[in-house]
Amino acid sequence: MSKEYDLVVLGGGPGGYAAAIRAAQLDLQVAIVEKDKLGGTCLHYGCIPSKSLLRSAEVFQQTKKASDFGIEGTENVTLNYEKIQLRKNKTIESLHSGIKALMKKGKIDVFNGTGRILGPSIFSPLPGTISIEYADGNENTMLVPKNIIIATGSKPKTIPGLPIDGEHVLDSSNILNLTELPTSIVIIGAGVIGIEWASMLADFGVSVTVVEYAPQILPSEDKAVANKLEQELQKKGITFIKNVQIKPDTLSINKEIAIEYYDGSNNSNKTLHTEKILMAVGREANTLNIGLENTDIIVNNGAIETNEFYQTKESHIYAIGDCIGGMQLAHVATHEGLIAVEHMAEQSPLPIKYNHVPRCIYSSPEVASVGLTEEQARAEGINVKVGQFPFQANGKALVYGETVGFVKIIADEKTKDLVGVHMVGPHVTNMISEAGLAMVLDATPWEITQSIHPHPSLSEVIGEAALAVDGIQIHG
Repeated sequence: MSKEYDLVVLGGGPGGYAAAIRAAQLDLQVAIVEKDKLGGTCLHYGCIPSKSLLRSAEVFQQTKKASDFGIEGTENVTLNYEKIQLRKNKTIESLHSGIKALMKKGKIDVFNGTGRILGPSIFSPLPGTISIEYADGNENTMLVPKNIIIATGSKPKTIPGLPIDGEHVLDSSNILNLTELPTSIVIIGAGVIGIEWASMLADFGVSVTVVEYAPQILPSEDKAVANKLEQELQKKGITFIKNVQIKPDTLSINKEIAIEYYDGSNNSNKTLHTEKILMAVGREANTLNIGLENTDIIVNNGAIETNEFYQTKESHIYAIGDCIGGMQLAHVATHEGLIAVEHMAEQSPLPIKYNHVPRCIYSSPEVASVGLTEEQARAEGINVKVGQFPFQANGKALVYGETVGFVKIIADEKTKDLVGVHMVGPHVTNMISEAGLAMVLDATPWEITQSIHPHPSLSEVIGEAALAVDGIQIHG
């Protein structure tokens, strides 16, 4: 059986289903091929479930501190992890149902199977016919599209010699399925995923140790922000071991797990003992076994090469999201999908300026940023002016009882333009959009100060940090 479409999307994650919806809005006949569930890793194994757990951890800690707000009787509050998991699953199902409804609304056909790209055949003189294989063994379906978007996402990376067994050594997907919390855990990797899980598990009462190869946690973030976050996470009891290398061949699993790491600072091996290990060393593109070998598409270091509109070397085949490398963020994949569709539909979209994309870390406290760090700016030869303002001097932060952190604004001393904005503190993942818009509009700190921030609000800290670039902050 074969069917013809204007567009077939391989992968139903945030980038894939958003691209399909936009294509349907432009009156294209669209199909999605998804081997698992619509919503992809983000909805089912990443962004949404982990943020649900983080919210439960936040409420748990807030409730324990309720007496600070004059609310008595909550000091001995207990944790019911089974209910926390049920709430997480309910949230996922609600969003999953919403996406399925959007597919029906857009008259988008959804095929639940594994799609592979075929070379030129009786179906098409160009590579691009999609063969769908079904888990139940039913006969393959052939889809013949005019255009394809590859949106196959990514999977957790592993360290050679340290396999994921789902019981003792976990990755960011199967740790979501724990039915009870461990007493202790070693997290390998202090990037976004590792830090979010470290913060969450520590708030749940787990003994957490984080091992990082680099000398700084969150190596891609501003040093001042990373250092402040590390200080606050240490107050939760988290131990950080940096600038060291795990030795996979030393893994031993008995009543507890033991594994060694090499500490180059004193040329010695040391041993960690723990109940669980979480591997959080990044993600790698899903580009194998999807038929790329049947095309002229170029794959570099495991990621698909595209132009600024996400066309591959096969001009009718586009690729977006994690499978092309770059910024592996759901909101980036979504925007890339919209641009790809609008380009194939000759709508003249603007390319993404990746320096304008906000980055968020949902630890406690939160981290959010956009643009260059101070270190990156100076490395590029930019003479910078920096303004920084603490939440401790903000009325709303005091009312909330969350005064840790600051907003840091970096400007080019010569042009006055914004170079980067970096935040650590309460609800900064909601506040970063203002900075993102300022970057898009090529604003200066002075222009930010001309936007009147309501009082009392956490956003006032952004205005004060913008004033601080010229040393004229009001409350500092």
